[in-house]
Amino acid sequence: MRRLHDATRRGFASDNYAGAHPEVLQAIAEANEGHEVAYGEDAYTARLREMMREHFGPDAETFPVFNGTGANVTALMSLLPRWGAVVCAKTAHINTDENGAPERVGGLKLLPVETVDGKLTPELIDREAWGWGDEHRAQPLAVSITQTTELGTLYSVDEVGSIAEHAHARGMAVHMDGARLANAAAALGVPLREFTSDAGIDVLSFGGTKNGVLFGEAVVVLNPAASDGLLYLRKLTMQLASKMRFVSAQLLALLDDDLYLRSARHSNQMAARLRRTLEERIASGEIAGLGFTQATQANAVFATLPEGVADRLRERFRFYDWDAARGEVRWMTSFDTTEADIDAFADAIARELSA
Repeated sequence: MRRLHDATRRGFASDNYAGAHPEVLQAIAEANEGHEVAYGEDAYTARLREMMREHFGPDAETFPVFNGTGANVTALMSLLPRWGAVVCAKTAHINTDENGAPERVGGLKLLPVETVDGKLTPELIDREAWGWGDEHRAQPLAVSITQTTELGTLYSVDEVGSIAEHAHARGMAVHMDGARLANAAAALGVPLREFTSDAGIDVLSFGGTKNGVLFGEAVVVLNPAASDGLLYLRKLTMQLASKMRFVSAQLLALLDDDLYLRSARHSNQMAARLRRTLEERIASGEIAGLGFTQATQANAVFATLPEGVADRLRERFRFYDWDAARGEVRWMTSFDTTEADIDAFADAIARELSA
C-alpha cells in the first residue's frame, strides 16, 4: 500500500493525531512472531501486570482494553451499582466527548459540576454529593477526576489526596481518567503511584494512545476492595481483545526504560516553548490580540484569537475551536512535535497578529 497522507503536514489539534512511537511499533513486531495464547493468557499481558505492580503497588490489577472510552466506562461500572452516580467536572471527557457511553452503555448517571479550570475540589464535589438514601435521586457513589484535565491543567499530589480523602469519608470511590497520565507524571516530577495509589485513587484508566501507542489503554484497579466484576465487565463492554498480546506489548514498550515519561516530558516542553515564544512576542509588541485562558501545565495551550484568525491558520495547521463564541482555541503538542514545528506555527500566528 502506498502512503495516502502528507507526512510533512503538522497539526496541533490533538496528540491523537501523532503516529505510533517507533519503539512501540518495534514491540508489536517482536510480539508478532509465532503463536501465543489469546484473551490475555499470554506472556506479554502477564509481564504487563507485573510491571504495573512495580509502578502502582502490589495490589494493582491490570485489564488491557481497546480505548479510553472503554477504559472509563468499564472502570466506572466496576465501582458502582445500577443506581450509582458519578460526580465529575462539567468539562470531563466522560461528560462531553464520549457520546453518552457512561450513561447508555454503563447505565450510570453523571453529575457534572461547573469548574473554572477543569479541576474538582472537595467543595465542588459537595455540590452534587448529597441525597444518599433518597430513592428519587441517583446515588452519588463515585468521583471521577481527569489527570491532566481537559483544560490542560494539573492536579497536585496534595489535591488528589484531598479529593480522595473527602470522597472516601462520604463512602464514595474515586476514579482517575489518566488519558494523559504520563504528561502529569512528567509535569509533577514524581513516580506514578505518588499521585494515584498512594494518594487514594481506587481505579485508574491508564492512557497510551495519546502518548505514542497505536491503540490500547488499560484499567488498573489500585484498590481491589472498591472494584468488582472487571473480569466479566470487560467482555460485556466489548473491550476484551482476543490478541491481547499486541495491546500489552505496546504498553510494555511505554513503561520500558521510561519511554512514557520521556515522550510526555518532550510534549510538555513543546507546549511550554509555544507559549513562551508567543508571550515574548506579545511582550515585545510584535503581536497583539492573542490571550491565554488557562495555565499551560502539560501539553496543552488554550488561547483566544480575533475573529477569522483561527480559520486562516487552519489552512496550514489543523487545531480545534474550544469555545467558538469567544474565539477560544486549543493547541496540543505530542511526542513527535519538533522545535521546528513550534517555531513555524508561532511564526504563522505572528504573521496573522502582526501589530
